Amino acid sequence: MLKIGVIGIGGMGNVHINNIGRIDFAKVTALCDISPQAQQKADEIGASLFTDIDQMMAESNLDAVCVCTPTFMHYDHIKKVISHGVNVITEKPLALSSLQAKALFDLASEKSVMIFVAHVIRFWNEYALLRDIIRDERYGKVLDAEFLRLSACPKWVKGGWLFDKEKSGHIPFDLHIHDLDFIISVFGRPDKYAFTSSGNKNKDYKEHYRFTYTYSDKTVVAQASWYNADIPFKAGFRVYFENAVVEYDGDRMMAYSFDFEPVQLNAGETLKVETGINVPATDAYYNELLHFLKCVLDNRPSDMFSQEELMTVIEILEDINKKT
Repeated sequence: MLKIGVIGIGGMGNVHINNIGRIDFAKVTALCDISPQAQQKADEIGASLFTDIDQMMAESNLDAVCVCTPTFMHYDHIKKVISHGVNVITEKPLALSSLQAKALFDLASEKSVMIFVAHVIRFWNEYALLRDIIRDERYGKVLDAEFLRLSACPKWVKGGWLFDKEKSGHIPFDLHIHDLDFIISVFGRPDKYAFTSSGNKNKDYKEHYRFTYTYSDKTVVAQASWYNADIPFKAGFRVYFENAVVEYDGDRMMAYSFDFEPVQLNAGETLKVETGINVPATDAYYNELLHFLKCVLDNRPSDMFSQEELMTVIEILEDINKKT
């Protein structure tokens, strides 16, 4: 039985705890948090509660630790876990700079432990299916692609840290990182990229971005927003292949062609786990954690991620933020 620790018992921390609870070869045995509700959660799942990471690491004999704290804390918290020679599963992003990310990978190599970055979109059914369609070329090669991730301004965030660029990386690191990671995973590093951004003059952050990634044989574009409007969250894609258009509107994933009737490609999820955050019930987090924990159990790196891909995403977003 793998012993798992969780640092940060907020929205994402609870997502990790609830999904690991469905994995029969792993158990959350230690929590680290200073919030009043942390003790209640620890009592609920029968875990030890700590307020100091080093103490948790020294006393808990853990196989892996999930880091679910706010973005600006990731580097320090991941570094502490790795320094104790324990594997890390961290929420995205790994870090807000390529220099910090490289330092963490180097330290993990030195300590012979693994870092897994929870880019959950790779485990989302529709995106996983799109990845398979792109790779097996069942509709031909990709000619053009568009990805959307649009949200109202996240006023729900506690302490307002998301609106501090040094702490969150704003929209590029908070929202667009999902689509960029997927784009890099299926298409590789782009030959070049550009972006535009817009927003109200009284805000100290941009509220909407359009990104363009240019490859030798295709163009991939994406949008991301924190709109100053109470719109429903929307994420999806439209990909133009040589022989079909594949579109996902957040509900149905359809294939359209002149050669056959429209076909719905997604049949629904077999396991839907409530998230408790502004994301609908899904099996994506379960599939993600199951994959990472199997890697820990087998003591092998993930075959779905590479350090080069993870570094490429951070390098591009870092550059975009420097130019914003």
